[in-house]
Amino acid sequence: MANSRFDRRWYALLAVPTVAPLLVPLYNRADPTLWGVPFFYWYQLACAVLAIVVISVVYLATRKPDVWQVRR
Repeated sequence: MANSRFDRRWYALLAVPTVAPLLVPLYNRADPTLWGVPFFYWYQLACAVLAIVVISVVYLATRKPDVWQVRR
């Protein structure tokens, strides 16, 4: 079993998708556009994708063995 202190370090990654959308002055603009979509909107979409990726990585890194799995 992995060290629980090491597992807690993975949770620090969750700060990235939390802080990224809060930095409004960085993305409060229309240029550059991506396929005609202003930067303001595609940055927010990118933050959502980033959150999905980071949460998935943290989950996979910290999950415990399945309790309901039959051991042989």
